[in-house]
Amino acid sequence: MQHSSCRLALSLRLAALALPLALPALAQAPRDSVVVCQTLEPPILDPAGGAAAAIREVTYDNVFETLLAFNAEGRIEPRLAEKIESSADGLIHTITLRSGVTFHDGAALTAEDVKFSFERAMAPDSKNSQKWIFAPIDRIEARDTRTVIITLKSYVGDFLDGLAWADATIFSAKSADKAATEPVGTGPYQLVRWNRGDRLVLKRNENYWGRKPAIANATFRFISDPQAQVAALTAGDCDAHTNLSAPEAVPQLRANPNLRVSIGRTEGETIVAMNNGKAPFNNPKVREAISKAIDRAQVNEGAISGFGTLIGTHFSPNHPAYVDLTGAVKHDPAAAKKLLAEAGYPNGFSVTLRLPPPAYAQRGGEIVAAMLGQVGIKVSIEPVQWAQWLERVFRQRDYDLTIIAHVEPLDINIYARDGYYFGYVSEAVKAAVARTKSAKTEAERIAAYQEAQRLITADHVNVYLFMLPKITVSRAGLKGMWNNWPVPANPLAQLSWE
Repeated sequence: MQHSSCRLALSLRLAALALPLALPALAQAPRDSVVVCQTLEPPILDPAGGAAAAIREVTYDNVFETLLAFNAEGRIEPRLAEKIESSADGLIHTITLRSGVTFHDGAALTAEDVKFSFERAMAPDSKNSQKWIFAPIDRIEARDTRTVIITLKSYVGDFLDGLAWADATIFSAKSADKAATEPVGTGPYQLVRWNRGDRLVLKRNENYWGRKPAIANATFRFISDPQAQVAALTAGDCDAHTNLSAPEAVPQLRANPNLRVSIGRTEGETIVAMNNGKAPFNNPKVREAISKAIDRAQVNEGAISGFGTLIGTHFSPNHPAYVDLTGAVKHDPAAAKKLLAEAGYPNGFSVTLRLPPPAYAQRGGEIVAAMLGQVGIKVSIEPVQWAQWLERVFRQRDYDLTIIAHVEPLDINIYARDGYYFGYVSEAVKAAVARTKSAKTEAERIAAYQEAQRLITADHVNVYLFMLPKITVSRAGLKGMWNNWPVPANPLAQLSWE
């Protein structure tokens, strides 16, 4: 992935007029409908109002758009911004919006909408889960209908990168309050209906500013049960599944001539998260003991049939700054027991493992619980629905342990956030993360990322398991599904039937 602001600025100048990829409909009897299935249903449809990846899977580059956007290769390209010019010191960014862009309700996109959207995200009562994107902003000026000037308080190397995240979605002031259930965006698709617990139906935006998508009608179906996902694909009820939860079914599905299977990458660092802010997890020896008690290779095999890539820190192997720390913490139950005794828990203790719905978490949780039991830690497993996980674990920090994949790119900065659900505080990590943003060269930035990786691994903040794979299954003849997930997204405008 490219994360250098210098490279980004250059690519913007070279590709200022670039439009998102959309394949034309075939001349002879084209199919113009598709049913895309995914594991989780979004709790809301406002990507700036919640942290759930499922929101982005449905809305990113479909219903809503951002000034910049990630493409399938993880590179950043223009979207609503026609061009961005930055001052020599990197403090002032002048954004020129595309002309002729309208929201689904017919309102024209203006610089005031950008100003409103970012100020909405920056507001004290904002529920935006990535406020770091907007924290550097000093002021926003709508110079004219198509020109936005953003002035930063200080230089931040990845500021423009943040404008490609779904959390930087552009809304209209008159419709933003209803975005959770009645989204009105500028994207190539607009909402028809949302049958909660079942499906969400979109139709092509015939007034879209970009190329006309080949798919006119799209349905997202939500199927959480892994075997039901396989059955729906086999029966033809799903034209594609974005990320199959039944990796053990891959050989069966690959043998089906009507289906195509790809194993790709995500940015999803899958971890056993520990509540560092409460006893006994505020004791580094306890966290180290838990890390040594868990055999990551076995969890990878049992939870996702070995399709994950083992990691030893919260950083993607896809990035050039990645440090391979998979050998830093070895599976050693005897050492784990000794550490627990040194920490004052010779007989172990009892904990609750709250697990969200994804199969990797449910299956992985059973394996992790058994391994912790072998060193004296008695684990009570509590499955929770996604909305409960977001409220109790993520927002209220009401948990001991949980298993979750963090799918945002370059999200090691969460370890520097006060009040984050890990409950972890380290001035050294904060300083390293700050240097990733203030660095003026790529070498400086990489060094800072590498220091942050080593620090969180040495502190055993969480147990780093594996990178979540993307197992995409699609019907033969359907083109354009993303094989990899640089961000959780399923841009429908890139789909077409052969």
